[in-house]
Amino acid sequence: MKKIYSMMMIAMMAFTFTACEDEMIADTLEGTWSGNMYVSSYYNGRDYYATRTEITFSIDPFRFTKGSGYWVDYYSGAPWDYVANHISWRVDNGHITVYFIEDGTSVVIDNYHLSDSHFTGYIADGDNDVHFNLTHISSPNWDSYDTWGYDGWYYDSYWARGTRAGDGNDSIAVTTEKPVRQFGKKTE
Repeated sequence: MKKIYSMMMIAMMAFTFTACEDEMIADTLEGTWSGNMYVSSYYNGRDYYATRTEITFSIDPFRFTKGSGYWVDYYSGAPWDYVANHISWRVDNGHITVYFIEDGTSVVIDNYHLSDSHFTGYIADGDNDVHFNLTHISSPNWDSYDTWGYDGWYYDSYWARGTRAGDGNDSIAVTTEKPVRQFGKKTE
């Protein structure tokens, strides 16, 4: 009986250390980070590369190892200026899983180094591991994003959006194709 009790105590201590470690990771992760995630979006037969990404992680006050936030990829030369997503995230045994709410997809951040000022590591998108490098910045005014998606698109389960027509004036061409986020790879 004493042996079973000792094994149970060891298992409980291991679980406690892992839970505390996950809480410390989540606590350090909370805030806004900016840098290069090597993100591109495939749209209308072309790849467009983000110039930078900003991610805000907000901790759920009732669950200290998960939360919500925002992921915004900024573009130059694309038919849109940014692609914005609400996210939910969690830390589990040191693995950070990010779920893109509007896209319905998720990625895992693994093999990373996290400090109060830098966040570097690898993001796993299927079989594709891509290095990223982010810096902790002050939180932006998220009220400036009136809608979520990409440039004025509002999520109501309808994927249509307006794009610049490319004819030099302000006319709008409507399309139902949605950009597809990719990490560090080109679509063939």
